[in-house]
Amino acid sequence: ITRYSINQSDGVTAVSNYLRDRTLRVFDVRKEIEVIYNSVNCDVYCRPKNSAELRLEHAPNEERLLVHLSNFRPVKRVSDVIEIFDRVRKQVPSKLLLIGDGPDRSVAEWLAVQKGIHEDVLFLGKQDQVQDKLGIADVLLMPSELESFGLAALEAMACEVVPIATRTGGVPEVIEHGVSGYLADVGDVDTMARYAIELLNDESRLRAMGKAARGAAQAGFCASKIVPQYEDFYRRVVERSS
Repeated sequence: ITRYSINQSDGVTAVSNYLRDRTLRVFDVRKEIEVIYNSVNCDVYCRPKNSAELRLEHAPNEERLLVHLSNFRPVKRVSDVIEIFDRVRKQVPSKLLLIGDGPDRSVAEWLAVQKGIHEDVLFLGKQDQVQDKLGIADVLLMPSELESFGLAALEAMACEVVPIATRTGGVPEVIEHGVSGYLADVGDVDTMARYAIELLNDESRLRAMGKAARGAAQAGFCASKIVPQYEDFYRRVVERSS
């Protein structure tokens, strides 16, 4: 939720219908809240032209690449990411890239060691150019407890990386199940793993869904479409104050 004040006039925006509705319900807000989605720079977030070459750094034997991007807080359920990957790896030769850092990183590292998969789980830490690593992956895992929007999923979609996420918060507003990604219930690691395995074993379907995911990002969430919505919103707030 973002509140803008210009003179005596206010404007309030939310990044998803879920966040707007929850705010109105929990805080008994009387003022209108306008939904303007988060955006992604579709020129920056895209699949690199030399992605096949770049993949060799992490997948020298042409393994599939799964990726997770977060701040590693408990709400992100990073242990579920490891559980999902453990199931996928038993069926599909693959590597897991974990981008970011936070309090649950050590938990994920310990679980990977316990399962004997630590050599295939690559903790990359914080990245200045996230798109460089994100754009070489096949599938994004986002098993969060809650997301007000799901920006990591959107960034993956712009890179033609298919998101497999939880059906929570504003995520269903970003991912169309079965078209631009997959949705499952929170904690249902078996279903999320099954979606990943089926997709990674079907190259044509994987690429088609990747293209559909980028198309969805371009159609509804590119910065070139979202920025004008904010400009129009600011204009209306200013007009009300004059």
